[in-house]
Amino acid sequence: MQTVLIIQTAFIGDVILATALIEKIHAFYPAAKIDFLVRKGNESLLVEHPFIRKVIVWDKQTTKYKNLTSIAREIRTSSYEYVINLQRFASTGWLTARSGAKHKIGFAKNPFSFFYTKKLAHQIGNGTHEVARNLSLISHLTDEMEVKPKLYPSTVDFKKVEHYKEEAYICIAPTSVWHTKQFPAEKWIELINNLPANHAIYLLGGPADQSACDQIKTEAEHPKTINLAGELSLLASAALMRDAAMNYVNDSAPMHLASAMNASVTAVFCSTIPEFGFTPLSDNHYVVQTPSQLACRPCGLHGKKTCKIGTFECAQSINIEEMIVKIKV
Repeated sequence: MQTVLIIQTAFIGDVILATALIEKIHAFYPAAKIDFLVRKGNESLLVEHPFIRKVIVWDKQTTKYKNLTSIAREIRTSSYEYVINLQRFASTGWLTARSGAKHKIGFAKNPFSFFYTKKLAHQIGNGTHEVARNLSLISHLTDEMEVKPKLYPSTVDFKKVEHYKEEAYICIAPTSVWHTKQFPAEKWIELINNLPANHAIYLLGGPADQSACDQIKTEAEHPKTINLAGELSLLASAALMRDAAMNYVNDSAPMHLASAMNASVTAVFCSTIPEFGFTPLSDNHYVVQTPSQLACRPCGLHGKKTCKIGTFECAQSINIEEMIVKIKV
């Protein structure tokens, strides 16, 4: 394997999980030149990645299809030996089909998969992890052993969060794009009020999460609650999460940040279920979910904007005591 392009233009968490392929390919083919295609906004995850030659960025928000055509030309002129497409949507299937690569690999659900040289089934709901699904695409080139996703924060990233590590701390990423994936603010506040008083509590998120984190900080009684939403890049957040006594997250991107740093993590699953295959992979990890058997759960692969029955019982019935688990001292 000389040159390879990995395509993953979905969300932050999807890109993080896809880094397991980078690790596996590099381990078997250390001289391979690996490029990676992401949607605009996710490229910061791969800054200074030691095994990536180039990151190609697709701007989906402005002149989406014009940009797609431009990227298609760039891919074709790069003469990749392998193109590995992790997505099941037509746009990336089209890119793969016209890439000119000798080996075009992806999932059979993609509408353009009939152009692929190798395609595999993609099954969600049987407990297979997404990383295992992705790695199955290259098992014939490597082996069937699983590897974890991995990110590489820079020295600057670690320096930026160094002073936050001067005392014991816990990180909480309380928000999610999907409402029914998001543990309610009042439940986060209840958790914070029951966490050790000698630990700092850092609330993490992007600029859009500042207001929600401010509300939690204001209403929580823990004296060391600090809102860092919008203050740290994704890689700097990952650098901070690595050494936390515990990271509390939703079934969302910060969970995968923790996995990629092998950081201690407790993941809360509200409307979605672990069987979808997006559970944490850290050595020290916990999954917390409702003890109730709810006919409405799961309400969708990605959750919903609102609870369709109005009770949000999948979140409200979670016991906070289950979340206070093995916090390092």
